[in-house]
Amino acid sequence: MKSVIAEIITIGDEILYGQIVDTNSAWMGTELTKIGIKVKQITSISDSAAHIIEALDNAKTRADIILMTGGLGPTKDDLTKVVLTSYFNTTLELHEPSLADVEEIFKKRGREITELNRQQAFLPAACTPVRNVLGTAPGMWFEKEGKVYISMPGVPFEMKRMMTDTILPKLKAFFKTPEIIHKVVQTVGIPESILADKLEKWELNLPEHIKLAYLPHLGGVRLRLTGVGIDAKQLEQEIQAEVDKLQQIIPNYIFAFGELSLEAAIGQLLKERGLTIATAESCTGGYLAHKLTSISGSSAYYHGSVIAYHNDVKIRELGVKPETLQQHGAVSEATVKEMAANVRQKFNTDIGVATSGIAGPDGGTPEKPVGTIWIAYADKYKTEAKLLQFNKDRLLNIEYTAMAVLNLVRQSLTATVEE
Repeated sequence: MKSVIAEIITIGDEILYGQIVDTNSAWMGTELTKIGIKVKQITSISDSAAHIIEALDNAKTRADIILMTGGLGPTKDDLTKVVLTSYFNTTLELHEPSLADVEEIFKKRGREITELNRQQAFLPAACTPVRNVLGTAPGMWFEKEGKVYISMPGVPFEMKRMMTDTILPKLKAFFKTPEIIHKVVQTVGIPESILADKLEKWELNLPEHIKLAYLPHLGGVRLRLTGVGIDAKQLEQEIQAEVDKLQQIIPNYIFAFGELSLEAAIGQLLKERGLTIATAESCTGGYLAHKLTSISGSSAYYHGSVIAYHNDVKIRELGVKPETLQQHGAVSEATVKEMAANVRQKFNTDIGVATSGIAGPDGGTPEKPVGTIWIAYADKYKTEAKLLQFNKDRLLNIEYTAMAVLNLVRQSLTATVEE
């Protein structure tokens, strides 16, 4: 089945000046992919007739669908409609239904319609108008030589409503696009290169119509399986069969399916087992607590935290022995184990976790360089610690440490079940 290719053109000096961020293209790319249309290029151009024409000429050589946003406002610098009228060798005509929509919007706002806004209801005769129920600028749909050109407002909520209500269904019907099914497998605790080595044989044997993408992010790698075909149910079954194989190859590294975060997955595990957790943090300064409490409903399992940045707080609030700090230092296996075990006792929780390290960029020594971090986990059965070695970037060290602690919790909980 031939791929249907789209190109997105965003029009507006404000995008090029950095005054606004183009979120429209990312959203459109996601939604087009869902209906089997691939976006191959995104171009941002200025409010210039010559630039718009050049972009259209280039896009039609590469794409079946050209989607444009921006330049449809009522002011003189909004040139898109005028340029498209000339480009398709047509004339502007009043579109009565669009005028009625504009008048209704102004009536609801308790304002008189202006002549400038009335002009927005004049559309190229060669286009099929696309209704804008949320704004005053209608969209335009053109067809020429088997290609589709669509112009929409740059206002995100207006564009999204047009796409959802009219454009996406119409594109799917026009091009008879294939079914596209995505399945995301979330992994943690394994670098992308090692993961790729483990999956090489499996990946080479994937069916031709199922593709794999590695999407690394902080502390983990998302594996996205994408299947393309005409039968959605069959695709679902085929992709699930491949996911089942994955679970046999890397069972210890998969923590979720879909777009579930690690902290959300940990929350689900704790809720399912009726367990509670508390945190003792030094080098992460509360970031671990933030990750755990960012999940709605976390009060069911998260009890509290001690940010013991200073040694006096470690002693006074967490009961770390002074001799432990004197003999081993704050950044040590012995200290972090006491922090994890004692915060569990302090908050009367099932689990206690702790962090202590040198986040940087200063404070390192030859024995304990920047990026040296200890983390610990404690429950009623055991207390264990793990040494991490990161880099000299402070914020990355804090973020990686929090992810490592969450993964340690996950490993401990899943190991308990397996045992």
